[in-house]
Amino acid sequence: MEIIVSGSIAYDYLMRFPGRFVDHLIPEQLHQISVSFLVDEMTKHWGGVAANIAFSMAMLGLKPKLFGTAGKDFDDYRHHLTAVGVDCSTVRQNNALFTASFFANTDLQNNQIASFYTGAMADARHYRIADVYQGLPDLVIISPNDPEAMLQLSDECRERKIRFVADPSQQVPRLNGEELRRCIAGAHLLIVNAYEAEIIYSKTGMTLDSLRQIVHTLIITHGKAGATIYEPGQPPVEVGVFPTDKIIDPTGVGDAFRAGVIRGIVSNWPMTLSCQVGALCAAYVLEQVGTQNHTYTVEAFVQRFRTVFDDNGLLDSLLG
Repeated sequence: MEIIVSGSIAYDYLMRFPGRFVDHLIPEQLHQISVSFLVDEMTKHWGGVAANIAFSMAMLGLKPKLFGTAGKDFDDYRHHLTAVGVDCSTVRQNNALFTASFFANTDLQNNQIASFYTGAMADARHYRIADVYQGLPDLVIISPNDPEAMLQLSDECRERKIRFVADPSQQVPRLNGEELRRCIAGAHLLIVNAYEAEIIYSKTGMTLDSLRQIVHTLIITHGKAGATIYEPGQPPVEVGVFPTDKIIDPTGVGDAFRAGVIRGIVSNWPMTLSCQVGALCAAYVLEQVGTQNHTYTVEAFVQRFRTVFDDNGLLDSLLG
């Protein structure tokens, strides 16, 4: 199956604040906030939503094509992704700009304050799938990217009848109601967290029921409370997280979850199983600093999965 993962490609600069943000925010002064947090550590990592998703997909045996724009500092990143099985032939590189950068500061409660520098990602609006890929892919993932690029890709998928996954996540606050409808309408799957879902309801005037009418399947994640699956004609299904006592850093957890869900779609697994696979993918990332520093064999993944969930033998297809 030919899968294109579109979205941001970035470097992550991750910082850890040895306190709680909430202790340093004065509610009455939030309208004129000016605050600085002294951090004890900072690390630089591979990142960007599309690259993160593609990386975890490759870990599960897929060969996704990464579709996005990167800068003059992308060569090492390209080698890193190619080494794990990601196809970077559909990445456009701009040697006049730097690759986008994500700056995240996480406190002791795993709350996060982040900023994102666009860099070469702004070029994404100038490319269509048809510019870099001959024929029709089987599935396209539209993850956070330059907003105009996201809208154009969703238009292209509908026009060319390409099945797509809508993952607007971090760009939900940036898009207006009309743009949000345009971004997600007709998606085979929409994945958002509970907060993003509330923003979508507010901006578009839709309810949960009306949102379900414009996509095939909806998954709403709830952090440590797991996720809720809404499939056509079926009651909601709750899926829990994969238990772990080793919680290091939440950055990229949602991207890994999406990779597991997509692995399930490709394999035609039930959506509940797909989300459970996503939950384990997320746990691996949660147990590391950085979004692409986890490693495992498929055999080890399946063995660990079966200590918590029952796949009825379906994950044997990963072992062939």
